Amino acid sequence: MASLPYLTDTRFDHGAVSQTGKALQSLGASRPLIVTDRGIVAAGLLQTVLDALGAPPAAVFDETPGNPTEAATLAATALYKEAGADSIVALGGGSSMDLAKGVGLLVSGEGPLARFGAAQRGSRLIGKIPPLIAIPTTSGTGSEVSIGAVIVLESGIKELFVSKHLIPAIAICDPDMTLGLPAGLTAATGMDAVTHCIESIMSPAINPPGDAIAADGIVRAVRDGMLARAVKDGSDKEARWHMMMASTEGALAFVKGLGSVHALSHAAGRLKSPSLHHGTLNAIFLPHVMRFNAGVRPDAEARIRDAMGLKVHQDLADALASLNQALGIPANLSVLGLSNDHADGIVANALVDIAHLSNPRKASEADYHALFAAALAG
Repeated sequence: MASLPYLTDTRFDHGAVSQTGKALQSLGASRPLIVTDRGIVAAGLLQTVLDALGAPPAAVFDETPGNPTEAATLAATALYKEAGADSIVALGGGSSMDLAKGVGLLVSGEGPLARFGAAQRGSRLIGKIPPLIAIPTTSGTGSEVSIGAVIVLESGIKELFVSKHLIPAIAICDPDMTLGLPAGLTAATGMDAVTHCIESIMSPAINPPGDAIAADGIVRAVRDGMLARAVKDGSDKEARWHMMMASTEGALAFVKGLGSVHALSHAAGRLKSPSLHHGTLNAIFLPHVMRFNAGVRPDAEARIRDAMGLKVHQDLADALASLNQALGIPANLSVLGLSNDHADGIVANALVDIAHLSNPRKASEADYHALFAAALAG
């Protein structure tokens, strides 16, 4: 079993979830609040974790929404306190893990939640949170090893929270927990991981280890075909292993920064209606932003081409659009229910998103309008 002492203690392999109880004990905790969602409960994955714990948790919060909200975070925090919990186990995709981090913030510090956000430079206010174990059930966000969380505030802002204190104390990455993931969600979450890797390489920040990790993630997902294999056959254990590794690598790499793909997807993801999946948005925006960034960082683009297994002068944007099509990603934003009426709000929020600042080419308001229009039409 691999052990990756990079940012946190990561237990990675088929069956790793069986170590949950021992992992909790190693942190000196015994009464966790489990943060998950009803889909995870219905799929039987919660029971797998309960069996691995060996003792009943303090409580279970299973009402995590598709995009974590401040309201849900407050409800889970109240349950944590009422149950006398001493730790948190996050079970699910990025939403459950980010909400769990929000609970940790509010348990250890005085709210409101917005004061800890990047918009208010609140990272300096974030201190040590209760012991947190993260168990991903998708291969995409990499929140189990990342320093960040994204939560939709009551104001409607999709806020980013960043601190080393938000890195889970232990990540338990068990590819078997993703075996039942439907093809569409496998594709969307997988493209989230690919986008993390690509945008981190394109980021102008200097971090050679980050670039190497990101490139390896792209090799696994794209050049080696593991994402396509996982979409085609969800029971392919080898493909699931490599996609979970690619997801973890994407999060390890994006400490370099992201870019305009995430600025736009964060902005679109804050909408209450339609409620949109983050990975799907990333996949749709990615070819258009890569076309916008073309030629700005040729060395980075060459590295991405090589990692994807493309020819030296092959167009990256076209290759990514073809990959989306092969995976069954929706062709454009219109299919998701977006229209020109959403443009102004999404552009305005993209311009103030922290990911906007690390795009390799400076994007103006007009540029974002053009990118949104292109993604809308496909």
